[in-house]
Amino acid sequence: MENKQTVLVIGASRGLGLALVEEYCKRGFDVIATVRQQSTALQSLHKQYPDSLEIQDQVDIVNLDSVRALHQKLKGRKLDVLFVNAGISRANELTPLQVSEQDFIDMMLTNALSPMRVVELFHESLTSNGVIALMSSELGSITNASAFWELYSSSKAALNMLAKSFAARHTGDSRAMLLIAPGWVRTDMGTQNASLDVSESIPLVVDVVARNAGKPGLRYVDRFGKIIPW
Repeated sequence: MENKQTVLVIGASRGLGLALVEEYCKRGFDVIATVRQQSTALQSLHKQYPDSLEIQDQVDIVNLDSVRALHQKLKGRKLDVLFVNAGISRANELTPLQVSEQDFIDMMLTNALSPMRVVELFHESLTSNGVIALMSSELGSITNASAFWELYSSSKAALNMLAKSFAARHTGDSRAMLLIAPGWVRTDMGTQNASLDVSESIPLVVDVVARNAGKPGLRYVDRFGKIIPW
């Protein structure tokens, strides 16, 4: 009997992360899902998939000690997919002159630095043909930059740059690394003005991850797998 694949989803309490967990459970994966604190929605999913879903709480992506503790707890377990989803958006309509420094720092820490710290820690936990996926955004493209949510956009551009640097330090790695833009999705973070339902985005995102298994290198792609300009 073929072994089940395992995915670790970082940031799974709601929105895109919760949808990722549900999609991977439906596809027969063993799913490890992290949350900062208990999530009623995730607990409900656990009741549906008690043999497949493992919840690791008290994992805060911006708290490096908690991420290190998770890494130690999962030591020796191999992952087929690492999906780092955690992210925040603040001061969406503000300019650099108007934003509070703390809001900007929080976005940079949560959306750029902390996801790459997770990658640094868990990189070697992935199988040789595994996939590292980071939830990015079309807004992270400098080539396609507009004034829409410009401060959030800069945090995703920073994530993309850090991923590029990581890939440059790991040339020859057999694993795939994806920066995935899911589209503008209706969630608490994406707001109800967004154009896509979660069901129109996440299954496609998971398809892209599956198609890239065993294909080394870093790619910045949308939910259809189309390359986005840096």
